[in-house]
Amino acid sequence: MIAEHKGECVGTCHLTCLLSLTFKGTTRLQIEAVHVKKTHQGQKIGERMMHEAFAFAQSQKARIVQLTTNKKRVRAQKFYKRLGFEASHEGMKKIIK
Repeated sequence: MIAEHKGECVGTCHLTCLLSLTFKGTTRLQIEAVHVKKTHQGQKIGERMMHEAFAFAQSQKARIVQLTTNKKRVRAQKFYKRLGFEASHEGMKKIIK
């Protein structure tokens, strides 16, 4: 997803629908790479992108919307919590070289 303002890309996020074996085989929407250009932060662009992502999830019959955020990004965590996300799991990753 791309957010534009006057023809300029000011925000992005990557949306992926995932088929899941849990929750009776429900579809999930994974949100990644959420970014709003610094000059446009604080203008509700991220919030509008998230609401568009929720609408997309509904159109795809997804029952769960999930994302991960870096533990150091306290502002981002507050933003996601305000939108109804809950910290439900501990994420882990392994870098393969």
